[in-house]
Amino acid sequence: MIASLVIMAAGLGSRYGGDKQVDGIGPRGEILMEYAIHDALQAGFRRVVFIIKPEMEPMVERLCGGYLRRTELNGQPVEVAYAFQDFTSLPDWYTLPPGRTKPFGTVHALLCAEAAAARGPFCVINADDYYGPEAYRTLFAELGRLPEEGRAVMIGYLLKNTASLYGAVSRGICEVDRGALRAIRETKRIQLYPDGTLRDLNADLLLAPDTVVSMNFWGFQPSIFPVLRAYFEDFLRSGAGAELQSECLLPVMVGDLLERKALEVTVCPSGGRWFGMTYREDREIVAGELRKLHGAGLYPETLRGS
Repeated sequence: MIASLVIMAAGLGSRYGGDKQVDGIGPRGEILMEYAIHDALQAGFRRVVFIIKPEMEPMVERLCGGYLRRTELNGQPVEVAYAFQDFTSLPDWYTLPPGRTKPFGTVHALLCAEAAAARGPFCVINADDYYGPEAYRTLFAELGRLPEEGRAVMIGYLLKNTASLYGAVSRGICEVDRGALRAIRETKRIQLYPDGTLRDLNADLLLAPDTVVSMNFWGFQPSIFPVLRAYFEDFLRSGAGAELQSECLLPVMVGDLLERKALEVTVCPSGGRWFGMTYREDREIVAGELRKLHGAGLYPETLRGS
């Protein structure tokens, strides 16, 4: 099985204050994408697809693509591909609202990678999240058992391990029953407080710390792409398609498909670590965690070419 790692890296990182996807945060200036790539390759993935803004290609090639092309695993080269998330990929019948500059979200991002990713099973992740090696091993094994149609897999994390003290975060709140995802609700303003309390600010509700959440770590077969396209085009035809800030999001799509019984999703709980950089203040925490992981021997001295 040749499986692809699809990295969504076209986001603007507006809350963080810059292109956090290419912020050198590791002990030797590694970016978070490099940890994802290292862990995925060790787990068995053999193809890496970067979803980026077109102007990011030279930078990502310099940081990751170049050495990946020189990397061999079991005598086989690692394949590298780029997919561009921009407005040129929108349907011809759709008219972009004047003043729209914001990308259309993660459903559109994944659709932009169809040509590169639709060659076999794949996982899709955020570029600015650290998911941990065990998550990639788990998902790679699940992809080997995933039926061709009608099924997907998700790595689930605990809400208490994914929030930030420095501001509100968006998370896909999951309802899980015996390992199956029953529902997912995109919750946009979750705040963690110093005493460990978690609150949905929009609904003014307390949230249980052990609530399972989606961190956009999904496993799919190529049969998902026609589903993505139909869903995204329905989004564009709706009132949301005329808004300047609207996004078509993977967790929302999965939730809608679950409600219609058009998709079954297996949830694999993560036994490892997650951390990410939503806000600038998160940077030092993440850098410290990475130093600990290198110091413990989980990662080699350098990830580049390892």
